Amino acid sequence: MSNKQEDANLILRLYELRREETMRKARDWFLTEFNPESIEELLAVMVGRDNAAYRMVSSYWDMAAAFVNHGAIDEQLFNDIHFEQIAVYAKIQPFLADFRARTNAPYYLTHLEQLVRRMPDIEERLATMRRFMKRRLDAKNRAAASSPPTEPDAPNAPAPPVEPIAPANPAAPAKPGANA
Repeated sequence: MSNKQEDANLILRLYELRREETMRKARDWFLTEFNPESIEELLAVMVGRDNAAYRMVSSYWDMAAAFVNHGAIDEQLFNDIHFEQIAVYAKIQPFLADFRARTNAPYYLTHLEQLVRRMPDIEERLATMRRFMKRRLDAKNRAAASSPPTEPDAPNAPAPPVEPIAPANPAAPAKPGANA
């Protein structure tokens, strides 16, 4: 098997991991509900009920980046196929240096950071990704605010919204029995 075929097989195996149900839920939470605006919000997740989801996503992308950084997967092929690593880094990057200092973890997510930072137009990509995520969050919030309440048992009623993994306010206590 050629190196490119081996690279493709490793990428497909990484994709299979991303499709696992718990990982899908964690990725959905990370990409839609996790929107830290301060280092305190990021640190709160680390000790809150969404700690496992956060760690699952961040460590997955750091692991995948380590494969690339050490030559197990071709970097150009990996970056041509994936863009989620940019979204993950875009959410964490504003707080990463402070996080590392406060937690005494100087190498935290360094594989992910090294991979993403090598992209030739990374600042533009990060800005574009942040704008995209902001528009998506704003659209979600507008849709939630403008949706009229409906009878759950009414014919053709939309399904009730799925309860998010994380509360809108990270300091808010979890509802009993939620996502247990």
